[in-house]
Amino acid sequence: MGFTLKEIVPWGRSYAEYIDMFALTPAELTHSILGCGDGPAGFNAALSRDGGQIISVDPLYAFSKEAIAERIDETFDVVMEQVRNNQHDFVWDTINSIEALGKARQCAMDDFLEDYMQGLKKGRYRCESLPRLSFQEHTFALALCSHLLFLYSEQLSAAFHLSAIKELCRVSDEVRIFPLLELSGQVSRHLPILLKQLAEDGYQTKLITVAYEFQKGGNQMLTVTRVLSRVCGAL
Repeated sequence: MGFTLKEIVPWGRSYAEYIDMFALTPAELTHSILGCGDGPAGFNAALSRDGGQIISVDPLYAFSKEAIAERIDETFDVVMEQVRNNQHDFVWDTINSIEALGKARQCAMDDFLEDYMQGLKKGRYRCESLPRLSFQEHTFALALCSHLLFLYSEQLSAAFHLSAIKELCRVSDEVRIFPLLELSGQVSRHLPILLKQLAEDGYQTKLITVAYEFQKGGNQMLTVTRVLSRVCGAL
């Protein structure tokens, strides 16, 4: 049996946060982008309004707008209470209060909900999940994975992470993953072995410090690209 909406805690981040989390330049925003695990984030809606090329994938998109909105209402106060009880784990800089956080998250999710039905019809929101995607190789210039890989290292194995990252590399020219922390705030237990294995398998990785930090210590993203092997033949 597949998961149900009762198992999902929808929590969406804004367009501005995506820009900072993934250090996206104006030029990169004109490229074809895959958002993996976007949930009810506002990035797809905002970028599409500006003429961007983006597809978001998430199991959440199997559900109706009404069902997602109801689930957001059911879980919003629960998530905010958890943040309030653990506010020392966060950096209150750009977002300067719990109240401001709630408004920012609600605004992003409202933007998503307003765009959701139109986006579904246009194929911008697709019900898919890692580690297998339906896209052809090199469909996208960039694949962005926000608050899924590494964050859920306790729930998702190193093997799952490796398969997922390779799949993202298959369908895109460059993968960017943020953050590199687990829910506990510690650097992912899988990161060292994944960096080693990816290098051995012919992938180039970089750890890049970005302008965004809300979870304390969560200010780095991982970029992954495939290294094309050179075939040298006799002349």
